[in-house]
Amino acid sequence: MNNWELQDEPATLDDILISCRATLKYAIKTAHPRYFNQLSTGLDMVGLAADWLTSTANTNMFTYEVAPVFVLLEYVTLKKMREIIGWPDGRGDGIFSPGGAISNMYAMLLARFKMFPEVKEKGMSSVPRLVAFTSEHSHFSIKKGAAALGIGTESVICIKADESGKLVPADLERRILEAKQKGFVPFFVSATAGTTVYGAFDPLIAISDICKKYNIWMHVDGAWGGSLLMSRRHRWKLDGVERANSVTWNPHKMMSVPLQCSALLVREEGLMQNCNQMHACYLFQQDKHYDLSYDTGDKALQCGRHVDIFKLWLMWRAKVGKTLRVHIFAFVSPGSLFLSSLVACVFLQPQHTNVCFWYLPPGIRYMEDKEERKKHLHKVAPVIKARMMEYGTTMVSYQPQGDKVNFFRMVISNPAATFEDIDFLIEEIERLGQDL
Repeated sequence: MNNWELQDEPATLDDILISCRATLKYAIKTAHPRYFNQLSTGLDMVGLAADWLTSTANTNMFTYEVAPVFVLLEYVTLKKMREIIGWPDGRGDGIFSPGGAISNMYAMLLARFKMFPEVKEKGMSSVPRLVAFTSEHSHFSIKKGAAALGIGTESVICIKADESGKLVPADLERRILEAKQKGFVPFFVSATAGTTVYGAFDPLIAISDICKKYNIWMHVDGAWGGSLLMSRRHRWKLDGVERANSVTWNPHKMMSVPLQCSALLVREEGLMQNCNQMHACYLFQQDKHYDLSYDTGDKALQCGRHVDIFKLWLMWRAKVGKTLRVHIFAFVSPGSLFLSSLVACVFLQPQHTNVCFWYLPPGIRYMEDKEERKKHLHKVAPVIKARMMEYGTTMVSYQPQGDKVNFFRMVISNPAATFEDIDFLIEEIERLGQDL
């Protein structure tokens, strides 16, 4: 229907406008209150205005001389986030990165450098076999980071999760001891605060005790659940986060900051700089007339770095802490109503705004053969999801998990979503699945 190919001649203004309209028409409306598909949804007007200003400034975050205001805003905001985590006086370090996966990889990189600083110059051949630990329900970025850093996916040991999706500390300690007996060196444990599917929060205090006992870097992947640190009512779910060596926190999820906005917070100041700096003399001259600590580019893996800070900073200024806390609580509350409507097929008590459930269509409700019923149920969610996309009425994610066949995972992270929108999703699933 549309020609998206790049042409040899410039298009007319009318053609350009047609392309813009077509792009918006056929793009998925992720700001729509009936889009429940991903963790990042909605559109904040203050954040949008900040994004426009950022693009207008069109600068790079690597040095203070080319981005003085944005560098200072990043400095004060990261300090505030560290204070909220609970690190004394907000001391430490941090950086905004292109998403939670990269923030998690930064943490693994720092953990390896902290234990074996020689790896920076001599590579993996200079260190023993390293192993990392994370929950079987953790984000795939932990293994991806291990692959990218040359540690290898086989060196990431997945720890059992209980029925609610939380990491089992006893299994973590058992697997650490097993690894040490094999001559491997445990260097990194990634706990999750808000798993992608179940929305589970690992027991951070118990995990930190184990990490302290065996002298292992503790990272908390709070990409999804980290924003609950802003909530007085729900902050307890991250009790023990202040004992972590590093924390990933994505304001572009629960805080509704426009994509992308992900922070890696580090407890030890100066470690990022020592780990990543390369002293490029054409950027990071040592005889500049200002404090060189504001040249943040040398502690990043990137050279060119997008300005992600202004959206978060301006929203924080506009809403202040109290409003942001109400904003976050507004997401957590509707999950209870949704649960009451689906209690017959919800298999997990929600811990966050994730609600995991099956829809049982009429054709399988009374099947007596459990295996046959399971086989048919596995096909229900993909068919309904396909029909949703064809009609364009709503969107929700699905997946299997462990021994559970495909189920829907409904997530609330859009402040525009109302109880009516949640009711609509339930009714639409039922409408689209009546004949299955």
